[in-house]
Amino acid sequence: MPRMLDVSDDVRAEIGDEEADRLLAGGNAPGHYDCTSCRTPGDSEQERTSTVLFVGEETAVLAFAHATCIPSQVVSVSEEQLKGAVRSITGEGAPGQAGPPATPIPTSERQATLGITCGLVLVEGDLRAALVVEPSGPIARPGSISLDDDFLPLLLEQGFHPVTDVAVLPVPNPGWSALLAMGKLHAVLQPGNTGSQAAWWQAHQPLAVSDGWRAAATKAQSVLMYAAPSGAIGHQPREDLMRQALEKAAARGELVAGMMPLAGT
Repeated sequence: MPRMLDVSDDVRAEIGDEEADRLLAGGNAPGHYDCTSCRTPGDSEQERTSTVLFVGEETAVLAFAHATCIPSQVVSVSEEQLKGAVRSITGEGAPGQAGPPATPIPTSERQATLGITCGLVLVEGDLRAALVVEPSGPIARPGSISLDDDFLPLLLEQGFHPVTDVAVLPVPNPGWSALLAMGKLHAVLQPGNTGSQAAWWQAHQPLAVSDGWRAAATKAQSVLMYAAPSGAIGHQPREDLMRQALEKAAARGELVAGMMPLAGT
């Protein structure tokens, strides 16, 4: 039976016209699936469904998502991430053993990592999915020998804005997006040099998020990202404490933010 599939030009170019046409005709495409973004059931015979091709260095995996969650697209991920995603789909491997969600950021003669916390923040009457980013130490400009922390100035140059009131919705930051796929957070993407996107932060292993966080992100089709210098927020065990820490950082002028869509193409 024909499927209500969306196959983007990029996906078609990767899998070929013959395979794309076979998918649209109902071959090799499941009627029922778990959405690779929100992880809730979908039916390609009853609702528009996106084909999402995850491509690693050596492996490619075709997944399916509600078209209302993310568009059909090709997503580049590391081979390790892709194999981990395949294991999660097939049920192999023990859950709950993901490594720390941080990617090293080289600095002059020192190295810091970005810690990311996922939480819900009440903004203008709505619970919004938020990422709170805080490095483990000072971030210097590439090539700089200064001991100054340039984390916030660098983000301001990348389109983020100072936060004076956490209750006000941050403005969108064009070109940035949050890659939420297979029900987990994979990366924060920034504009690349050639018009594409590159990973600004990438999880060592896809980061699990709560059902409430995923539902809020899917409903708004966006994620709020807050960032503060090392030591400004700290690890907060509850969302109310995280909110208080954000408000204190904003009052000190140590918080920037931006709004970004899900799964940028």
